[in-house]
Amino acid sequence: MAKYISLVNYTQKGVENIKDSPNRLDAFKQVCQSIRAKVEGFYLTMGRYGLVVIVDAPDPETVAKIILTTASRGAISPETLPAFTEEEYRKIISELP
Repeated sequence: MAKYISLVNYTQKGVENIKDSPNRLDAFKQVCQSIRAKVEGFYLTMGRYGLVVIVDAPDPETVAKIILTTASRGAISPETLPAFTEEEYRKIISELP
């Protein structure tokens, strides 16, 4: 499985219903679990992004389904990045020409 980091901001709708945010997180975790992905980390942050979420998923298509399903509900606007572990990073660097 691969790691994906989502940098997330609340939309106006998400802020207006901020007290529902924990329930939305639970629903997000259920979506992930239903399609063989796992939330490995969740952080409320201060600064440019309001939340950081780390997901372990089998492939980019699975992550796209998760993000599109979640974003379509209108409470968040995510930016998702593939992430490499230190071991993967070292392997990539060692294979450079």
